[in-house]
Amino acid sequence: MEIIQQVFFILLLGAATFLFAKKVKEIVANIHLGQSESLNDRKGERWRNVLLLALGQKKMFRYPLVGVMHFVIYAGFVIINIEILEIVLDGLLGTHRLFANTLGSFYTFVIDFFELLAMGVLLACVIFLIRRNILKLRRFIMHELDGWPKTDANLILVTEIILMTLFLTMNAADRALQLKGYSHYADHGNFILSGLFSSSFASLPATTLVIIERSCWWLHIAGIFAFLNYLPYSKHFHIILAFPNTYYKPLSPKGEMTNMPGVEKEVQYIFKPELAPATPEEQIQKFGAKDIFDLSWKNLLDAYTCTECGRCTAACPANITGKLLSPRKIMMDTRDRMEEVRKNINTNKSFVDDGKTLLHNYITAEEIRACTSCNACVQECPVSISPLDIIFELRRSLVMEESNAPAEWNGMFSNIENNFAPWKFSPEERSKWTEES
Repeated sequence: MEIIQQVFFILLLGAATFLFAKKVKEIVANIHLGQSESLNDRKGERWRNVLLLALGQKKMFRYPLVGVMHFVIYAGFVIINIEILEIVLDGLLGTHRLFANTLGSFYTFVIDFFELLAMGVLLACVIFLIRRNILKLRRFIMHELDGWPKTDANLILVTEIILMTLFLTMNAADRALQLKGYSHYADHGNFILSGLFSSSFASLPATTLVIIERSCWWLHIAGIFAFLNYLPYSKHFHIILAFPNTYYKPLSPKGEMTNMPGVEKEVQYIFKPELAPATPEEQIQKFGAKDIFDLSWKNLLDAYTCTECGRCTAACPANITGKLLSPRKIMMDTRDRMEEVRKNINTNKSFVDDGKTLLHNYITAEEIRACTSCNACVQECPVSISPLDIIFELRRSLVMEESNAPAEWNGMFSNIENNFAPWKFSPEERSKWTEES
């Protein structure tokens, strides 16, 4: 019987690992659909960002209560998963609490610490469910979250609650079996939380307790494997991607636009014609981005890292004043477009034009124009995502590729082209107003 369980566990572990790796490989391939961008300078500063923003969650603590609860869930996810190592080894080797004898009394301390974290995770998830579904904070009830995004957020919180409950119940049944001196359930001391509940199991037969303990063990590890494979399909993949995303965070000043060298040269030639080459230079092929292929790989990594928390949208002045723009939706739409492109590639072996683009089919011109370039969304994001970079590139394509701009903008562009300034005065007449006074 033990051999059958080991074989089944190995098959379960192998399937979970294979499916997770397959989806991660697909996501990496999607990110590589973007244009190259070098973001590997100032390594010390980049590792500092990883330490403070991804590991320490510095930005979350601007909201202390929420920051603490989020950190508890995060720490619980990372630290309690150390316990998974023992469970995996037990499953592979057919042992029970493999580290207990090696660690001695320290083992009980470790399990106590895990249980306190598990209870903290459980309580924090309950509070977050209440905030989303009962208090209904504005950023959690916006239309871009209708349907699957809302279900996704709730599902992950409920899953965490179930996993923590299984963990505590497993330990309580285990402790009850220890007190009965049953089989290989050696006494490892009283666990701090599950020990309180083990007395309620005392009247149950040992065989029933074994069924409870084993059922919780299998459901717990199977749930974790399922959770692992669910992550890449969920916004919660930010648990992993937050680390590379903060490392590759642009270190230039917020909102600084990257000029296109070709355009920059053209402007220089306007002011200094003598710099213009005698022979025509190669024409610029494309301005800005119309689809995901035109964005940088970092823009696409941003989209997969988005937590859909909505802090960017809650801080966006355009959204607050009723405009259509939602920075969160920009990121969600970019990710959705990548997923659709991947399905296209998987079906056709390479991308076949589907008549759709990120601009227009997913993100409208009205959304892009509403952006004030204020950087509030960039400032608010806990994991260093920049919706503004995508907006800049889409807007650049809209204006320079399609000549699609409001009349007021076109008037300004015309003045800059003809008069080298936004105003409708020639350079010679620009200072005449000083003479009139």
